[in-house]
Amino acid sequence: MPTTSAYDRTPTIDLPRGERVLTGKDLWASLRGAASSHGDRPLIAIDTYPGTDLSVLIEQVHAGLPGFEVIDVESAALSTELLETSFRENLTDDRVFGVMSHATIDAFFDPGKVATLKADAQQRRGGTVLVGWGAATIADADVTVLGEMARWEIQQRYRRGMPNWHADNADEDPLRKIKRGFFLEWRAADRHKRPLFDTVDFVLDLNHTHEPSLISGDAFRGALAAAPTRPFRVAPYFDPGVWGGQWMKQVCGLDESEPNYAWSFDGVPEENSLLLTDGESTFQIPAIDLVFAHPRELLGERTFARFGAEFPIRFDLLDTMGGGNLSLQVHPLTDYIRDRFGMSYTQDESYYMLDAGDDALVYLGLKTGVDRQRLTDDLTRAQSGEISFPAEDYVNTYPARKHDHFAIPAGTVHCSGRNSMVLEISATPYIFTFKMWDWDRVGLDGTPRPIHLEHALANIQWDRETEWTNDNLVDQVESVTEGDGWREERTGLHHLEFIEVRRHWFTGTAPHDTHGTVNVLNLVEGSEAVVESPSGAFEPFVVHYAETFIVPAAVGEYTIRPHGQGVGESHATVKAFVRGTAFSAADTVQSSEID
Repeated sequence: MPTTSAYDRTPTIDLPRGERVLTGKDLWASLRGAASSHGDRPLIAIDTYPGTDLSVLIEQVHAGLPGFEVIDVESAALSTELLETSFRENLTDDRVFGVMSHATIDAFFDPGKVATLKADAQQRRGGTVLVGWGAATIADADVTVLGEMARWEIQQRYRRGMPNWHADNADEDPLRKIKRGFFLEWRAADRHKRPLFDTVDFVLDLNHTHEPSLISGDAFRGALAAAPTRPFRVAPYFDPGVWGGQWMKQVCGLDESEPNYAWSFDGVPEENSLLLTDGESTFQIPAIDLVFAHPRELLGERTFARFGAEFPIRFDLLDTMGGGNLSLQVHPLTDYIRDRFGMSYTQDESYYMLDAGDDALVYLGLKTGVDRQRLTDDLTRAQSGEISFPAEDYVNTYPARKHDHFAIPAGTVHCSGRNSMVLEISATPYIFTFKMWDWDRVGLDGTPRPIHLEHALANIQWDRETEWTNDNLVDQVESVTEGDGWREERTGLHHLEFIEVRRHWFTGTAPHDTHGTVNVLNLVEGSEAVVESPSGAFEPFVVHYAETFIVPAAVGEYTIRPHGQGVGESHATVKAFVRGTAFSAADTVQSSEID
């Protein structure tokens, strides 16, 4: 087993000097003080996010702001039945997949009831607080508070029985709740909150229901403005699974009493959070807020022009050490994911092996000469429970060793086997996995895991057979350049994928440059390294083994060298960036290969 890392599970970003995280009586005193300068009829709007425990928050407002009338703006929501009817095409009957919604917040509310709320706010006789999702749309409040929630916390609440926003589905399969959030509620909620960033007076952290915390709008904006000027990490999260392993427990310092940990998101701003700190307390906001607020500085002009305010690269960890195989699967082609689900790009990916047991395998590409109808028939029979699917009759297997890198463009049949520790480097649309076979397993909840055979068969690229896979997806390492104490290699990905990956081996100081596009890195070898600015533009940033970190486009030149306990060791990072958005001098002569 690997040695324990100094892996930091709670990386933080400093709030501007002098700003504080407020809780308890200080929180409410601050809101009361801000409202007091607006006469005897001050209006406060606390605009929350779907997933907030609104009943508890309303009780807290009553207790914290006595004498204020409290209006629940979500009383104007459409009925549960009308919401279902209005968004039926987005929600679909599928357990996992919906269709991306472009709805705005007004589509969730009854116009007549909203008009009544606006009249009530206008005719108020004293201090009044509007509370709930959409509160800022009811009136031009004297004090506006943005309530924030992390998607991971929302998903945990779904598992504990929380229904979707104004839905009667508390007992429903959590996968269906997550689908409704992913395709509908979170899209509309993000569309609503983004314009509020520049004007909110305060931001409220609602991830801890009974212990909310508050920062000023200036603190929120200041932290977001500073983040793209330096390397940073998002707050990772970890989850068990039917195939989960034991590697992350030791390396990442996780709870040994848990049966396993299957995966971790560590480098996915759409899903992870940022932890802001005043030096004593932390304050959690969704990392997507940074993408929304400063996309050009974070992503770079060309990447922003290509993807908009969306972070296109994700890193996550898949742990099968002492566990089992992942499902045999395929991801949709771009045309398919756009046509069926409303997504603008697809889930190309790769497996970088952080570690591997002696028997580790990767299933990748079809074997030459596979009979399409026979494969289809066997998958169909396996899905009905008639047989166990003979995967190795149809799919190539490759021994997997530490630091191997396997490219997996969409449409390629693949699966990581047991006793592997995978750093998955891929495009962001993580939810679109079409499982073909799941090794006769059920989920942790005892129900069968979803199989999407029809989708899978529609996307398999049947010509990606053994020879093609060998030539295009396996052992693609190429030397790029080297210097004193370092060398750079290209490890992938396939030319059909938009992500380029470079590996740097170093015992000394390795030079890097964002060249105007965001870089996502992981320290894949060595215990500790430090990221520095040659011009001193940011404070030295220390990273540890297996940690993912982000270097914003605006940073420009930076270096990485061994640090602390890592001095004297051979180190390596892998770095991902968007192809066609940046080239160094070494890249330019080979740019035709990458575009």
